[in-house]
Parts: sequence; structure tokens; C-alpha cells
Amino acid sequence: MKTIPKIKLFGTAACHKTNYYIDVLNDTEFPYQFLDVNENEAHAEALRNLYENRKLNFPTITIGDKKLRNPRTEELEKWLKKLMI
Repeated sequence: MKTIPKIKLFGTAACHKTNYYIDVLNDTEFPYQFLDVNENEAHAEALRNLYENRKLNFPTITIGDKKLRNPRTEELEKWLKKLMI
């Protein structure tokens, strides 16, 4: 059985784009973790560590080692489909 990489969504509950990605991810069978960067400083720091400029670039989705910053729906679906193969 294939191991599914950990999926994380960095964003905020008040961000409409973050909420869009929550809806997309909820429609998949893949477990994911939503990390609110406004509510939790550790989540904000983890997001800053993903970027050289240390900015809170959200929404950002990580799938294992792959980092997607505000991806188009098609790009996100492409990476999620790779998990099914």
C-alpha cells in the first residue's frame, strides 16, 4: 500500500482563498491539516520557514516536500491525482 504524504494547508479562517482550498481538500479522500497562521504563532513560524523571505505567503499547501503557493485549481488537482497513482 502506498504511503500518502502529509498534506498541510497554511492560511487563515478569514481568507476566502484559504476557505476555497479547504472546500477542495474536503472533497478529496485525503487527510490534511489546516494550520491557521493567525491563531497559532508556531504555524506562522512554520510557514515563514518555507520561504527564503520569511513572509507569511498564504495560502500555501504542502504535499510532502512539494510546496504550492496559492495554486490554480488545475495545479492542485494534478498534485492530488499523483497521490492516487
